[in-house]
Amino acid sequence: MTFSWAPVAAQQVTGTPGSPGATTTINGKQLPAPPSKFGGMVKEKASESTPWWAPRVVPPKGAPNVLLIMTDDQGFGAPSTFGGVIPTPSMDRIAKAGLRYTNFHSTSLCSPTRAALITGRNHHSVGYGVVGEIATGYPGYDSIIPIEKGTIGTILKENGYATSWFGKDHNTPSYQSSQAGPFHQWPNGMGFEYFYGFVGGDASQWQPNLFRNTTAIYPFLNNPGWNLETAMADEAIQYIKQLKEVAPGKPWLVYYVPGATHAPHHPTPEWIKKISDMHLFDEGWNKVREKIFANQKRLGIMPENASLTPWPKGLQEWDSLNLEEKKLFIRQADIYGAYLAYADHEIGRVIQAVEDLGQLDNTLIIYIGGDNGASAEGMVNGTPNEFTTFNGVPVPVKDQLLWYPFWGSERTFPHFAAGWAWTMDTPFKWVKQVPSHFGGTAQGVVMSWPGHINDLGGIRRQFHHVIDIVPTILEAAGIAQPDMVNGIKQDPIEGVSMAYTWEKAVANAPSTRKTQYFEMLGNRAIYQDGWVAATTPATLPWELSTATPPDVITGYNWELYNLQEDPTQFNDLAAKMPDKLKQMQDLFYAEAKKYNVLPLDNSTLARWNTPRPSLTAGRTEFTYSGELLGTPASAAPSILNKGYVISAEVEIPQGGAEGMIVTHGGRFGGYGLFLSKGEFGAGRGKVVFLYNLLDLKRTTWEGPELEAGKHTIVFEFKPEAPGLGKGGTGILSVDGKEVARNTLEHTTPITFPEDETFDIGQDTRTGLALLEYRYEPPFKFTGKLNKLTFKLDPEPETQAKN
Repeated sequence: MTFSWAPVAAQQVTGTPGSPGATTTINGKQLPAPPSKFGGMVKEKASESTPWWAPRVVPPKGAPNVLLIMTDDQGFGAPSTFGGVIPTPSMDRIAKAGLRYTNFHSTSLCSPTRAALITGRNHHSVGYGVVGEIATGYPGYDSIIPIEKGTIGTILKENGYATSWFGKDHNTPSYQSSQAGPFHQWPNGMGFEYFYGFVGGDASQWQPNLFRNTTAIYPFLNNPGWNLETAMADEAIQYIKQLKEVAPGKPWLVYYVPGATHAPHHPTPEWIKKISDMHLFDEGWNKVREKIFANQKRLGIMPENASLTPWPKGLQEWDSLNLEEKKLFIRQADIYGAYLAYADHEIGRVIQAVEDLGQLDNTLIIYIGGDNGASAEGMVNGTPNEFTTFNGVPVPVKDQLLWYPFWGSERTFPHFAAGWAWTMDTPFKWVKQVPSHFGGTAQGVVMSWPGHINDLGGIRRQFHHVIDIVPTILEAAGIAQPDMVNGIKQDPIEGVSMAYTWEKAVANAPSTRKTQYFEMLGNRAIYQDGWVAATTPATLPWELSTATPPDVITGYNWELYNLQEDPTQFNDLAAKMPDKLKQMQDLFYAEAKKYNVLPLDNSTLARWNTPRPSLTAGRTEFTYSGELLGTPASAAPSILNKGYVISAEVEIPQGGAEGMIVTHGGRFGGYGLFLSKGEFGAGRGKVVFLYNLLDLKRTTWEGPELEAGKHTIVFEFKPEAPGLGKGGTGILSVDGKEVARNTLEHTTPITFPEDETFDIGQDTRTGLALLEYRYEPPFKFTGKLNKLTFKLDPEPETQAKN
């Protein structure tokens, strides 16, 4: 069965018009649908009048439920479904019940792919030229999805679907993610009626920054063993079950996007043991890569003419490593493999629940393996704390081994070595962040819909892009793209439907996607009719730094590939075909102008601290009183790379007090001012300021125990010089008297942990202290906080220019 992407030919009405049970479809061109004209009769007396109800809007008959699944940072060659060594039986299940797509592409980075996925438009078209954390003030890069480019959630909701979003929300601008809103760029404001998940690029799976709709929740507190992967599946299953029982005829869209396998890699101990016992990675990344490629050839994932691309010179060969390095790197891969297998298992629970509720036959399942290639953001050797990477700090192997027994637990925020990322992208070159080569953009996709996709187990090689998912869903549902949403004229969807691939008879039909540009962080490529021209990456994604990159235009070489003969981008034809290359380059710049790609910018970490609109922009003084919890960094005073003074006016009751006065961050980096908990009744109530440098070094300032009464606590920090991450001197004073002075050799240059928050009066997630002054959250302050002030030096100029 094939579909043409068009609205249902005629309005479908059920029941008696005007009765409470009547329903209707709409043409969908104007959303919400125009109000129905009252069809009853009104006279002076109700007994002589005729009531009339507007019909309830429903989707066209036969419109399926949609379960849209996408994992994170997975890599084309990671899952068993696409030749990988990591078992993914749930993905295998959908592949056997439907189709595998082997030439499907993302944008090469998280939130850009997600913005493209839910809108059906290119990522620069919807403001996500890069991840929101490094947004800049240009139309293609401001991290704001325009209202004239409505989401699939909005379209389906207004056509009668129930819509929901579970998991990662990386499409709310960081500067709009606080309790003050605005909330129109949160899932609930983008057409998804129910949201359960975290906001931002990543989150601990043990203690995530979790929301139900727009309210922060903390189900992990006093709940040992709680993990978001399982909790999210439980929540989605309950949501689907509830819909089935309350509104059995109402189709639903469930957008299911777990944090796996983005760092931190946080599987449960049971999955760690299961995967470690399989010894999948003991032979090392070079041999594992060869094994994956052999599997891909055997399964037909890669055609016979495909070649395994060479190992890069910038990464170590496995045989060159010493025993300590091999031991650590195998452990890193075991944890990653356990995380992927665990996530796939929980996805399988959701799929099974759909079947158990009798809804599998009318559910279109689209399962996308990753939002970009595997991540090399753990740097060359990996890291026990991903935020060392984002602050440009490598962690030596000998130091990482201190975390070896705890890798994957709540004590770590881990990421594997870059060599594993290259391996998980087999057979392609490059990794996440790199859009010019398929290692950054190729995603394995499986799709099933019983009775509509009947070439069970089939493989499709047509070139497609993440923007093609929205039109595919709309065609399946028989719903048109709207012309107007909330009175705003809509720009055309830029994707094309993939539904033409569902028939076995057209398995080898030419792709309907003829052209597609790619750009991320200055790297770029252009696809047209089986050809790809691509820049050679000028900087390495596993060496994030604030160093000045090469000129974004002249600092890059270009490569050229004929994908019909060379599907893995193995044989560069640029030198042999300069005219063809020039034609493709000209096409790229034409597409770049069309889709808001300009201006090109290849800065990375330096862009993190670009000034953006926020509730704190331009402010140097902040005043608080009492408790305030869960404030994200964008709405909190930033002490990074500047001098500051924190003052707290407190009142201590008889018998003393303890607890957190103010903190930003947690176990993996940040600071806190608190009164100590003490041990065995001793040392309680001491004034402490603690600075945690990325879980690598903790520096403390200690004052006296506070007696009952009013006190003023002041911590002042003076940097030694302007610049990123500079050290300086901190002075702790109590009631006007200096009680401690200490120095910091370095401070955090770029960011505290993204999933942590600014808290006053308690600590909502992970504790700062490791051994000395250790406490368990929420560590509520048991005194009275009358006034808390921050005074910051003026913001240094950090805007990167190229």
